[in-house]
Amino acid sequence: MGNDIWILIATAASIGFVHTLFGPDHYLPFIVMSKAKNWTTFRTVTITVLCGLGHVASSVVIGAIGLVFGIGISKLEGVESVRGDWAAWAFLIFGVGYLIWAILKQRKKKQHTHIHAHGKIVHTHQHNHEHPIGETPKTSHSHGHGKQNTNLTPWILFLVFVLGPCEPLIPVLMYPAAQASTAGLIAVTSVFALTTIVTMVSVVLAVNYGVSMVKVEKLEKHTHVIAGATIAFSGGLILLGL
Repeated sequence: MGNDIWILIATAASIGFVHTLFGPDHYLPFIVMSKAKNWTTFRTVTITVLCGLGHVASSVVIGAIGLVFGIGISKLEGVESVRGDWAAWAFLIFGVGYLIWAILKQRKKKQHTHIHAHGKIVHTHQHNHEHPIGETPKTSHSHGHGKQNTNLTPWILFLVFVLGPCEPLIPVLMYPAAQASTAGLIAVTSVFALTTIVTMVSVVLAVNYGVSMVKVEKLEKHTHVIAGATIAFSGGLILLGL
């Protein structure tokens, strides 16, 4: 590979890092949802990586189609812009919906009494049902309420990230690389994808670690509300172009 390709590879790495770091929507959803749903570190990393792959791959596919059929960059940028709006609205709608659910869940969280008979002895006890939406608690008290809701949150996040475009990838990286060689195209795109995903995971883990060091018990019961509000806020920022 020539010097031009190495310059493009370095550019890909720097743009992937800056684009991800200064785009809170790339990591905030995973931070707040992992806290709200008590995801393990492995689960958090897995979901973040898969969403990052979907995020990059969708733009790669569109860019490849443009290269094969000779579609102009301006048209592809138009497609990416529309996809960006869709992703922002999806973030906003998901966040608002989750926020409403969280608020209603908190308001309806009431104690109720169960009567148990053991021969001639009858006793009652009270407890709260606080199972997170779509999650199976580590310890549970089963009362035959039916099957728990399927956890759709990771799938929703994945679809939103597939909708979301990697704006710099097509005009700045793929076309210049394609003019040089196929190997250069693959190298530049791979470096951009790897840098983007590694940055996403690194920020998520770093912030989660920092949050775990700070014990704010009064906020723990509001994690779902905070998660919904944060995701909705992220969607609003994207729509405003911030």
